Amino acid sequence: MCGICGMAASRGGPPISHEVLKKMNDIIAHRGPDEDGFFVNDKVGLASRRLSIIDLAGGTQPIPNEDGSMQIVFNGEIYNYRELRNFLEKHGHTFRTQSD
Repeated sequence: MCGICGMAASRGGPPISHEVLKKMNDIIAHRGPDEDGFFVNDKVGLASRRLSIIDLAGGTQPIPNEDGSMQIVFNGEIYNYRELRNFLEKHGHTFRTQSD
């Protein structure tokens, strides 16, 4: 089972600490021994630990949308991911992975 963690900055508060986010992610390392991933900006920090099952080489998280304006970390299994992918591709979205 994978693991995810994150931080959100409050207005006027301190910026997101990559060091703190890394420590949080290290604590859940047992949840995903295959790889870790990070996204940090001034408002949010996202981290993931991955147990690779589908798309072993390409499912690194966080995963950005096409223009990088959004990021997602996700833990779970989407059983109808092929149908969802086909629907989204028909509506102009592109994918960089084969992961669910």
